[in-house]
Amino acid sequence: MIHLFYCSNSVTESEARQLVARFGSDELKILGLPCSGKITIPYLVKAFENGADGLVLCCCVQAACRNLEGNLRASKRAQAVDSLMEEIGLGKNRVLTIAKGEGDIEQVIESIVRFQTGLGAAPAHSRATVVHKESTSGARTRRETAA
Repeated sequence: MIHLFYCSNSVTESEARQLVARFGSDELKILGLPCSGKITIPYLVKAFENGADGLVLCCCVQAACRNLEGNLRASKRAQAVDSLMEEIGLGKNRVLTIAKGEGDIEQVIESIVRFQTGLGAAPAHSRATVVHKESTSGARTRRETAA
């Protein structure tokens, strides 16, 4: 399953309905955002923890963002999550960022189809595994205590 997060300034309700009609709710989970810049790294990671095989982030075209740099922030966060997925063993290229211009829904659909084809399923054993280790002195580190 792919989770699609889209900026409500770049994707209209009718275009979102087109996406649902094209892919169905079993293949694509869609969530609209007031601005793609509102997406956070923990929120993107949570999508993987909930079973997403890949994420698509649909942003405004770079010069057309109504919130100045929302699309740039979203892109950087998507890159950070993609690197994190590679680091934990899920593989790289599980996050796709699409800059959507006005009326370009067919290009978005084509991009999602290509992304979906090259994706493959995420290994189930590594989706939400968290390991806690005691340090050699027996004291827990700050990070371990917080978890």
